Amino acid sequence: RISSLPVLAQALRELEDLLIRDKEALTRSASASSQAKKRGGASTKEPYNRTRYREYASDRKAAFADLYQFCFTLAKPPQARNIDLETAMALWSVLLAPRYPIVNDLITFLPVKGTYKGANKDIWNMVHEFCRVVDPSLSNYEADGAWPSLLDDFVAWMKSKTDDGAEAVPAKEK
Repeated sequence: RISSLPVLAQALRELEDLLIRDKEALTRSASASSQAKKRGGASTKEPYNRTRYREYASDRKAAFADLYQFCFTLAKPPQARNIDLETAMALWSVLLAPRYPIVNDLITFLPVKGTYKGANKDIWNMVHEFCRVVDPSLSNYEADGAWPSLLDDFVAWMKSKTDDGAEAVPAKEK
């Protein structure tokens, strides 16, 4: 229910702020809220119907997970099981890096390692899980956990950077 390109651009910016950048959800003004109740829908004060936006805002974690899964499906060629690594890295830089700066280090590592050619659904999901649960300092990373070898190799690479005397600086401090 968006009627113009400028309003579409606004809606996309608001969704990006909500789901990607993890900013606070927009709130309805008191007058817009009361007008919406009277009319049984979105207020005329709002540039577009934000019903779907509010649904996403009510459970951001689930909304982001849906978006993340959608992006894998969208990027995966028909009949393929993987997306190429270049596409995966581009999507990770857009979807995950704003929330989880360690992804920038992962994106630096992958071409250096050079042995990974693509990301299957398991890798795709585990990179997101890794970002969610592992501290950026990697202090709570369990090498004997069920992480894919890609992430084990990445952690070893990060730790070797520290061990070699070249102190690893987490991406968010760069």
